[in-house]
Amino acid sequence: MTSPTPADLRRWRRHLADERAEAAVYRDLAGHRHGEEREILLALADAEGRHAAHWEHLLGDQVGPPHRGDPRFRLLAWLARRFGSVFVLALAQRAEARATYDADVDATAAMAADERIHGEVVRALAARGRNQLSGTFRAAVFGANDGLVSNLALVIGVAAAGTPTHLVLITGLAGLLSGALSMGAGEFISVRSQRELLAASNPSLSAGDALPHLDVDANELALVYRARGMTVDEAERRADEVMADIAVLGSESREYHADDPSTEHHDLVGTDVGAALSSFCFFASGAAVPVLPFLLGLEGGSALVVAMAAVGFALLVTGASVGVISGGPPVRRAVRQLAIGAGAAAVTYGLGAVFGATIG
Repeated sequence: MTSPTPADLRRWRRHLADERAEAAVYRDLAGHRHGEEREILLALADAEGRHAAHWEHLLGDQVGPPHRGDPRFRLLAWLARRFGSVFVLALAQRAEARATYDADVDATAAMAADERIHGEVVRALAARGRNQLSGTFRAAVFGANDGLVSNLALVIGVAAAGTPTHLVLITGLAGLLSGALSMGAGEFISVRSQRELLAASNPSLSAGDALPHLDVDANELALVYRARGMTVDEAERRADEVMADIAVLGSESREYHADDPSTEHHDLVGTDVGAALSSFCFFASGAAVPVLPFLLGLEGGSALVVAMAAVGFALLVTGASVGVISGGPPVRRAVRQLAIGAGAAAVTYGLGAVFGATIG
């Protein structure tokens, strides 16, 4: 075996530091979990430990002092120790997706395969958290974004028409309150209606109670499974299994309910009250940003500049948050949010200026 070059040693040490940092992330995340998720995360940490041992073996007595891992992993470790949230899992998913072992001649094929599978494991864990957040988080993000964009557009449009500062402030506060109430009421009605529709599609418990009394020869239970989307053969086989289970146990089989696809996404909708409160609070918090400069006593162009800068920063944060939680590129999502907000503000500023000039 040829002696490693200085470049090889640097690369191996970098990989070693990254593997140790990744293992620390998963151990810290496991500290915030219980049961199966904790075991999965600890297993991932053990796998990263095996990868670290590979680089330690290659380095031998040239391991050197401990190196700091990639800044991404250090950030993940810091977040995991303090929050342990789905955001950290989403970031870890992106980190796993950027693994480079496929192109590294000194990494084994098993290590490269491990990293790909790790990405899928973390994706599945993050999906659990996304599912739990989906209803309320959707309302919160959309509420904050709508508050930022709509109230900034309102304030800028009114200010561009030459309206006095105190009237701009009153208009902004009125837009904040009316918009927050409208968003909260809309989310409540939307989520309540969706949950009612899903509830109407749930299997009937009384139908399950009738199973022991069905005609075994006719077994009309197969029609239920066919209506749920199974083929004729699948439906008859499943119905026979359920009826056989009832015959053996001497009681009804609740497996009847397990095959209905209409119940799969009920929990993803969230609660009506939670969605309404999130939408109200986050719209109000977003809509307050463009009003703050006027509340603090700024006037004219300076107030508008500060309002636009503050809203721009907030749009970048909300866009990046959506990117992280969805597993997408946060920078691209942040820029997209900023561009949408800037476009809306520019349109209303232009209309306000035209309207103000016409009136004047």
